[in-house]
Amino acid sequence: MIGPLRIGTRKSALAMTQARLVAEALAALSGPPAELVPITTFGDTSSQALTQIGGTGVFVNGLREALLAGTIDVAVHSLKDLPTADPEGIRLVAVPVREDPRDALVARDGLTLGELPAGSRIGTGSPRRTAQLRALGLDLDVVPVRGNVDTRLGLVATGELDAVVLARAGLARLGRLDAITEVIDPIQMLPAPGQGALAVECRANDTSRDIDIATLLAAIDDAASRLAVTAERTLLATLEAGCSAPVGAYGEAAEGEHVPELYLRAAVISVDGSASVRLSATGPLDDAAEIGRRLATELLDDGAAELMWERVP
Repeated sequence: MIGPLRIGTRKSALAMTQARLVAEALAALSGPPAELVPITTFGDTSSQALTQIGGTGVFVNGLREALLAGTIDVAVHSLKDLPTADPEGIRLVAVPVREDPRDALVARDGLTLGELPAGSRIGTGSPRRTAQLRALGLDLDVVPVRGNVDTRLGLVATGELDAVVLARAGLARLGRLDAITEVIDPIQMLPAPGQGALAVECRANDTSRDIDIATLLAAIDDAASRLAVTAERTLLATLEAGCSAPVGAYGEAAEGEHVPELYLRAAVISVDGSASVRLSATGPLDDAAEIGRRLATELLDDGAAELMWERVP
């Protein structure tokens, strides 16, 4: 018997909702009772921009420390927040079915990106989104923002900003799809690697309990979702870019003529939006990691490195 599971999560409404979805999925498999354990991470306490506090891992490390200390049995993350390096003693054991990974606009008066007047103030905390918004050439004033979903939506409701860009997945999980005025086509804005997916981690110990927990969690893994994000994250790792770099990637699984295939698109954009490298690759779904490596190498050959390491203004 595993006994009750302690599922670690950040304290935000979105993170708690995501952890609850995992708990419900396990309950549907007749898993043991689960308790959510809220944990504060460094990224939650700092008001600085992610690029200043070293974006990679700032929302993850606190949960991983609790996992290794035995305070929790399972950690649930937004997969896009995970560093690409494998942590010692921890296993990424499940990627549940991925939510729609596209970005979404929430704008005043129901406006779309193309309808926002020149000079409109649009908020985002993401260098990737900032770069791609500038690349559209719409003469928008991109404003850096931090805070949870309600905080960002409030900036539009009060008129402080004309619009914000958020992940559609987060709005869907919080039941706020009605706030969206446009789901942004990936042709205009590629999502972050791993966006829309959850990462479920446990200890990589050989104790009978940890092995049983890993076996239980593996039952909620979705192979197509895992392979798509594997391609995206392998690309990110090969580029040696962190989660705050201006890199977009989107892998989609599809039926091929003989075997399931993966279509991977990626872009590296200068922070001012004036230059970009955009490429795509396809191949068998089971070769996801190799597809990611190959596409990253092609991006680097086309000059992506010079664009990634520009300073964010």
